[in-house]
Amino acid sequence: MKKPNKAPTRIEKIEKTMMQLTPKQKDMLRFITSFSEEKGYAPSQHEIAKHFGFSSLGTVQNYLVRLERQGALAKTWNGKRTLQALQAPPTSLLEGLELPLLGRVAAGKPIEAITTHETLEVPRTMAPRAGQELFALRVFGQSMIDDGILDGDYVVIRKQATAQNGQTVVAVLNNEATIKRFFKTQDHVELHPANAALKPLVLSSAETRDFRIEGVLVGVIRHFRSG
Repeated sequence: MKKPNKAPTRIEKIEKTMMQLTPKQKDMLRFITSFSEEKGYAPSQHEIAKHFGFSSLGTVQNYLVRLERQGALAKTWNGKRTLQALQAPPTSLLEGLELPLLGRVAAGKPIEAITTHETLEVPRTMAPRAGQELFALRVFGQSMIDDGILDGDYVVIRKQATAQNGQTVVAVLNNEATIKRFFKTQDHVELHPANAALKPLVLSSAETRDFRIEGVLVGVIRHFRSG
């Protein structure tokens, strides 16, 4: 019997919402949240406009409407203030991590490793332990679609040189990077795609001399909007 899908937790809902917001929307949500936590009540539209240097309350209202539609804010009434108060998640859940976006990785045939100087903001819960070194890569190809890793996604990787059998890793072979499930036996290494139409890559002992593991998959980030 197929088990019912587990309902997302509050934190998971917040993380999904945050990934769909623009940087300016995130800034406003953080201000509203921190102001509310410090003062005990939400900022007025005038206070929001003053903080961000907006000359028109219409600009503030446009932001608030969009945040409410995306589920980032909920309206309540406050008798001591004429404007509607706003409730948002705790600030600690809104603060993301800026990870280095080191380049791209193939979910298919290996591609040449490419280095960039960009960053990617990810939910803080992707780093469960302090001191872990994380980085992000953009995925190209279809070989991991059965694991929910699609072309154009971003993968968050915990940097380490070893992995356990069955873990999804970013591996480099002859200076070409790929993401696959890792399996190792006494005499060879296998890199398995998560796509029934594709075959695993089997490396003999000799071939593994130019092979290394760069890290293990922590999570996947998907942007549903362009721009």
